[in-house]
Amino acid sequence: MNLSDLNNLDLRDIVSAPAPVRALVLVLLFAAILVLGWYFFLADALTQLEAKRQEEETLRASYASKKAQAFHYDTYKRRLAEIEKSLASMLRQLPDRSEMDALLTDINQVGVGRGLSFELFKPGAETPADFYATLPVDIKVVGGYHDIGGFVSDLAKLPRIVTLHDIALAPAKEGAKEGAKESVVLNMSARLQTYRYLDDAEMAARKKSNQKGPKK
Repeated sequence: MNLSDLNNLDLRDIVSAPAPVRALVLVLLFAAILVLGWYFFLADALTQLEAKRQEEETLRASYASKKAQAFHYDTYKRRLAEIEKSLASMLRQLPDRSEMDALLTDINQVGVGRGLSFELFKPGAETPADFYATLPVDIKVVGGYHDIGGFVSDLAKLPRIVTLHDIALAPAKEGAKEGAKESVVLNMSARLQTYRYLDDAEMAARKKSNQKGPKK
């Protein structure tokens, strides 16, 4: 076969072409079929293979993470038990509705026990949260500097949670309170906050209200 055979080749009459020419044409056709087959089939298969490889890597990472969690399951379980125990201990410091009057009386008695005079003791409106309600109490007391300090310390020692906010101190107008142990007498105004545990009915009502969402 020479170049003149290729130049004189008539593709419409390939059957009558010399054998070497026919063989070359068949090789070229076979190569073209392979290229087209790779383009239409192998390329798509390779894309799918790469996607499967990435999926495999994701599954392996997920498996490793879950395996680690399973390995530390007992530790997590102990920590959860400790947290639940701590939460139960904290909840025991919250009175229920029936104990709130007694708690307010205790706060008043703490001040009286320190020799303070209450000029104001005004509970406000409750503010509910997820499982508790906050009750503010505005107070104004008159007494000696150390007596007021002792009152604040005694509040912190109460078995129930009582916090003190917005404290303001000023000298008493009279300069000395009758019967006071100290010559330095102060007026203290503050806002106490105490907390109570919501009962089951209140928590159910609050949960139902939250599910409805804010009114439009």
